[in-house]
Amino acid sequence: MADDPANRVVVGRIAALYGVRGWVKVFSHTDPRDNILRYKPWQVNIQGTWQTLQLEEGRVHGQGIVAHLAGYDDRDVATALLGCDIAVQAEQLARLPPGEYYWSELIGLQVVTTEGVPLGVVEKLLETGSNDVLVVKDDRERLIPYLPGSVVIEVDKDAGVMRVDWDPEF
Repeated sequence: MADDPANRVVVGRIAALYGVRGWVKVFSHTDPRDNILRYKPWQVNIQGTWQTLQLEEGRVHGQGIVAHLAGYDDRDVATALLGCDIAVQAEQLARLPPGEYYWSELIGLQVVTTEGVPLGVVEKLLETGSNDVLVVKDDRERLIPYLPGSVVIEVDKDAGVMRVDWDPEF
């Protein structure tokens, strides 16, 4: 599988070192959290350059994930991985049913109201206890609940637009 930058999806980040043998703690964006261990190889953004790294081992450890990547066999060498994003190719991800989306598919969409008023661009999503929240930015930041059917009326990935039932003054 060739690395296609246009199809790269960030699925986590290397958060800390773990032990002295090059293992790292991983913050996973996958749900469930340990799904990140299913994807091989990983694309890791090291100092602005995406590199393909083989995941040799990984496991759940407490509330997080720890992993060992090929070629990173001691703590000092693994330090170079701290803060690096982990990505996989979109084809590696499971297909979702119609109407469901990966967060990465929503980021960058133009958000407009059902009346056509532009609200900005989806910059990121936040996970909250009750529902996810879209962070939409233009000249200001708006937090819009991601509630398909009631607030989020339509997602048109091809057109790059999300239509929402939302008061532009809010």
